[in-house]
Amino acid sequence: MAALDSEQVAKAVKALQAYVKKSRKDAELFLNENENIMLNVTVWKIPNQEQTIKINLPHGIRSESMEVCLFTKDEPNMTADQTERFYKKLLSKHGIKNITQVIPYKTLKTEYKPYEAKRRLLSSFDLFLADDRIRRLLPSHLGKHFYSSKKAPQSVKLTSKKLAKDLNKLIQGTTLFVNKKGSCYASRVAHTGMKSQEAVENVTAAVHVIAQKLPMQWKNVKVLHLKTPASVALPIYASGMQNLQDLQESLPKAVNKQKKQRKIKVLNSKNPSTAVSRLLKTVAKKSKKSKPSIANKHATEEEIPQLVPIEEQTVTKKAKLQELNGENHTIPNRVNGSKKPVGKKQQKLKHKERQKAPKQNSESQGLQTLPS
Repeated sequence: MAALDSEQVAKAVKALQAYVKKSRKDAELFLNENENIMLNVTVWKIPNQEQTIKINLPHGIRSESMEVCLFTKDEPNMTADQTERFYKKLLSKHGIKNITQVIPYKTLKTEYKPYEAKRRLLSSFDLFLADDRIRRLLPSHLGKHFYSSKKAPQSVKLTSKKLAKDLNKLIQGTTLFVNKKGSCYASRVAHTGMKSQEAVENVTAAVHVIAQKLPMQWKNVKVLHLKTPASVALPIYASGMQNLQDLQESLPKAVNKQKKQRKIKVLNSKNPSTAVSRLLKTVAKKSKKSKPSIANKHATEEEIPQLVPIEEQTVTKKAKLQELNGENHTIPNRVNGSKKPVGKKQQKLKHKERQKAPKQNSESQGLQTLPS
């Protein structure tokens, strides 16, 4: 924080005020002649988690004409109108006059269900507050446009004793939305209608809170700028490379390992060929371990016995026995329970040979018996 120069901040604020006056010649004719002064924070390392930093400012940045909406819980045994009256009385007791409208949860579900009604609600108010007891139920009823436009309702404890102090802090304060998608964040800290000294005090107070609550704190801050919606960003602080080295040394080793693993995953997703090659290498290593040696192969081949069909042996033996005994009937060779016999042609040939054999024997016997 010692590195932030208040003189540089004052120069930037005065330059922005002069730019707005020159750009608008008839500034008095406009109701909203004051433009917001934004504080842009650029970080070295993008955080892993999203965060909303609440900043209390010494001087209010919202005028009395700005409208604020409050979402409340439904009170038991009360209608929507009765709950609205009940909370308006509670606010008036604590002396709070900045809240212009109170919307109970029941009316939000019924009256603001259409898409057009939600868009009208978003554009009609500058700030939204919500009872902490129903805040988790609001996203499904409000829609994504509330959160994308950075008008998400801020939680308030309506049952606290210091209700006026808490509400004034939120209404006159500001917030810094830190996301994990980029390295630059913006927060509204002043407006051009304020005195230059008041704007400088707001900027220094906001930087002090950011330095404490930002992920990795002040070491992670790279550059700070001040700008209006239509102006150029004016630098008020720039850190050196020494801050980056200190930040890397302060980070634990486990975080660095996780980042390396994430980079490897991203590279694999972008280059699928590298992932495939790694997979093939792992498969090759596993296959080498599982492959048996040559000696084991020979041993397994020798141990495996040769399988001989048992049914064929029995059938051939029976056929030989029948041939020896002179039996003519065939033995059907049935396979797999089929009714058709196998090898009919061979059996017919053998039967014909058997029929010829006894004729030859009889002729030889007749020649022998002829008288000499």
